Amino acid sequence: MEQPITTCINTNNNFAYLKLAVESIRNNAYYKNQPIVIYAENCTDGTNKWLRSVQELLDLTIIIEENEVPKGIGGGMDVCVSKAKTKYVNIIHSDMWIAPNQDIELLKLYDGLDKSERLIASSFRIQPKIFPNDPDYRPGTVFVPMDGFGSFHDDFDKQKFDEWSTEFSRDNDLTVRKGGGAGFFCRTEDYKWIGGNDPLFAPASFDDMDLFIRMQNEGYTFKMVSKSVLYHFSARGSHFRDEAKDNFNSKSTRQQKAESDNSRKFYDKWGQMPVSDEATFVTPINNPKVPNRIPLI
Repeated sequence: MEQPITTCINTNNNFAYLKLAVESIRNNAYYKNQPIVIYAENCTDGTNKWLRSVQELLDLTIIIEENEVPKGIGGGMDVCVSKAKTKYVNIIHSDMWIAPNQDIELLKLYDGLDKSERLIASSFRIQPKIFPNDPDYRPGTVFVPMDGFGSFHDDFDKQKFDEWSTEFSRDNDLTVRKGGGAGFFCRTEDYKWIGGNDPLFAPASFDDMDLFIRMQNEGYTFKMVSKSVLYHFSARGSHFRDEAKDNFNSKSTRQQKAESDNSRKFYDKWGQMPVSDEATFVTPINNPKVPNRIPLI
């Protein structure tokens, strides 16, 4: 079977969740033998050893780097996409589990789509609260609170979630005008055309909002489809990790600094802070001094 999709995963010291993500693709994707490209940066938790040991068995393309100045989430994704040879890329985080047929349900949105239409498709994302003591999660079309499947790699009920998501997909057929956020799916050439992520925001924070603003400014459209489902463990790879299980009602010092630094960079670049619409999706910013397209790595 011809493989139309490459799944791209960026990771940094997120070994246990990365294994789950790869397992879900090989078990649940419609295109089970699709190429998987993994960018592992500055990993010291056993990720690199594991990737090398299963590279041939699981047919993975791996890029392992040690960088004093990290490329981060966005830069790592850019590297992954630059290696993709398929027509489409499915971009997920290493702390995500895809439900059965997550990939084909996104691909269906492109049936009959004119080549001039640049579409960014995203899955219906189920995730626990980022912090256990949070109030009820904000309502929206992408983030949905769903208890009962687990919050960490070692308490996640894969079978329960897959059964629930299969039933949910069967009973719901909703395409929302605006979706967005990780994971997302698009034509490989459309990702490369916009240039991917701005390295200004490496290693993380505000990079995705900047990318989606530039895409919207160039006429890209965004859709989220309820028949494509994934589970997101909610920033296990960025805000905090397992060591925070007993006391993690606040973000890591690293994450707080990244958000503070990049909020200033975002304002300096665009002349204002990002604004979200009623669907909690970032709105376009018209600043003729800011180029929307940048060179891809």
